Parts: sequence; C-alpha cells; structure tokens
Amino acid sequence: MLPGFAQDSRWPPPPIRTADEHAKENDASSAGLHRPAQGISPAVKAPLRPPAMAPLCSNETSRPPLRELSDPAQSPRDHIAWPAKSHVWKLVDFDIGRPLGSGKFGTVYLAREKQSKYVVALKVLQKKQLVKARVEYQLRREIEIQSHLHHKHILRLYGYFYDEKRVYLIIEYASEGELYKKLTDQGRFDEPTSAKYIYQVALALQMMHRKHIIHRDLKPENILVDHNGDLKLADFGWSVHAVASRRRTLCGTLDYLAPEMVQHLPHDAAVDIWTLGVLMYECLVGQPPFEADGTSATYERILRVDLHFPDHVSRAAQDLLSQILRKNPDQRPSLEVILAHPWIATRHT
Repeated sequence: MLPGFAQDSRWPPPPIRTADEHAKENDASSAGLHRPAQGISPAVKAPLRPPAMAPLCSNETSRPPLRELSDPAQSPRDHIAWPAKSHVWKLVDFDIGRPLGSGKFGTVYLAREKQSKYVVALKVLQKKQLVKARVEYQLRREIEIQSHLHHKHILRLYGYFYDEKRVYLIIEYASEGELYKKLTDQGRFDEPTSAKYIYQVALALQMMHRKHIIHRDLKPENILVDHNGDLKLADFGWSVHAVASRRRTLCGTLDYLAPEMVQHLPHDAAVDIWTLGVLMYECLVGQPPFEADGTSATYERILRVDLHFPDHVSRAAQDLLSQILRKNPDQRPSLEVILAHPWIATRHT
C-alpha cells in the first residue's frame, strides 16, 4: 500500500510529506492525464512565470532562511534553494495555476512553490479513485522509481505529500507538453529532428537500464518537451526494477507491444529497445509501423514484423530500424550500438 493508505514497513519510500486537507480543491477527473482539461477551476489563481523566467531563490527578507538541499527527491535542481530539509510540504506552499491535463485519477496543475518561486507541475491524484482501480502499488512503484532517476532527459519527481483525500506529486514542468501533440501538429518529423529525439530517449533508457529499470511503456504520449525543445521521458507507472530476471506482465500500448509480450513470453529490457524502434518509425512516418484495424490484426503484424518504409525514409534510417525491430529480443542491438549508428551519430546535433 502507498504511504498514507496504510502502514507498511517492508518498503522504505521516498521522504513522506503530510498536508492538511484543502477543502476547496477540485475533485475533477477524466481520461488522459496529459490531455487538455476543460471546465476545471484551479483552487488558487495566480500568474505563473515560465521556467526560464522563474528566479532560482527568493530575495524576500521576511522569508525564513533558506539552505541548499542535497536530497534529490526534494530539490528540483541541486543549486536551487528550497525550504529547509525539515520542511513539511503542504498545499498552501504552492500557488496553483491552470490545469495542464486531467485523467482518471486526478488532475495536473501548473504550480509555483511560493518561497523559491520555482515553477513545477503538481499532479493531484484522488485516493478514492486509486483504491477503486487497485493501483496503489503501481503508484507507489512509480514514485519509488521516478524519484531516484536523475537524468537530463528524464522528467524529475521532486517529492510528494498527501492528505486525507489526495496524493500530490511535485514534478518537473515541461512547458511544451507531450511529444504526441507536437507530432500530431506536424504530421511527422524530419530526420535530424527524429535522430535528436531518439538519441535523447536512448540516453535516458541507457541510464535506466544501468540501474536495472525497464520502462515498458515508451510512446509519444509519455514523453514531454521542455522549453529548450529537449525531451523528458515520463510516466513510470509500468516501469519495473528487474535484476537478472524476466517479467511476464502484459503491459504497455497496443501498437508498441514487443512480440514477446504479444506471445505472453518472459521479457526483459529488450522490450524498451523494440519500443524505441517503434517510436523512431512513428517520428519519421507519423504513425506506428504495425498499425492495423483491430487488436488481432495488429498482433499479427507485430509477430510477422511486417515492416514497410515510405520512400522518404533514408536507407540509413531503414538500416537502423531493421536492426532494432527484430522478433528475437536477443538479436536486437544494445543502446550503445544504437547510439553509435551513423543515422544517429551524424544527425542528432
């Protein structure tokens, strides 16, 4: 059970932050957490500056003394001064702005920590919905994994707190939103842009795999874009820490499922290699490579690796995709080999 639901001493979670219930907070929830939310009034309306404009620390003399935090689960960046380490987070510590998206379990708001003026995304999850869907453990695992992943291309989880009705996640704000929206707006990306994106995601996966963490749900909807146009891998709800073992859970998104998952076979980090290839194809073409009418037809195309390339896809890109999208996971290249491939090495900058 997630801390705040029941006592459980078997797992040491990231530092727990308690909060008083905010009586006027909205209970809105609908599908698609990162999709634009309609008709949602945030609890507090306050102007928020974009990340580039937000000061790194407050100069107000009336504030209590600030000091640097060494705990990465609490501090957005190592050089930013937030409240002292003993500080207990509460909802009143944040100015709440517009909703960024809404989903089945709650809403994501743009927010600003009052003392540091640092802009973040505040993910507000309804405990009642989490319990009803029996995903408390999944959320707990997501918090545990994401709070310990510190990489420039992985969305940071700075901390969390909770009250009687809700769990609040303090998350890095990526101002340009989902990669999916960017891809939908443009139709497809050119090869230099696609190579840059695959390079950045591969670096994030490389770091995760070194820590024996498998993402298992890589797709454009789970990748965000920051104000510099760089990618941030997000949504670790299906991620798992697997040391020298294979998993059997069927998870992820239909068009991105690896053959071994479709066949309900044990899987390992090679599923992330497969989904990286599917992502690369979708960036270049504008749609997943094995898209078909219906689940069965999609499964069939995946298992046959029924791969076709439009004329505009370069031979170098085709070569890399043909290496990555192999039915046998043992035949897929490592992330190191992928990063060194000419298609990426000559285009990603």
